[in-house]
Amino acid sequence: MADFLKSANEARILRLQQIKERTGLSRSTIYALIKAGQFNAPISLGRRAVGWLESDVSDFIEACVKASRKAV
Repeated sequence: MADFLKSANEARILRLQQIKERTGLSRSTIYALIKAGQFNAPISLGRRAVGWLESDVSDFIEACVKASRKAV
């Protein structure tokens, strides 16, 4: 069942506000992480709209948790 949930999440696109809510990061921090190569760049949804794949955001959160737990 977990595979089904992961494949369903891969197709979902999240907007910036949703990313901020899920990660707890500010807009400027998200874009700084993108510039540093630590967060995936958004995909274009139109002339003035971008979004991120939910699976990419979930992977980022999971990596943060793993790194945090290793440091303890």
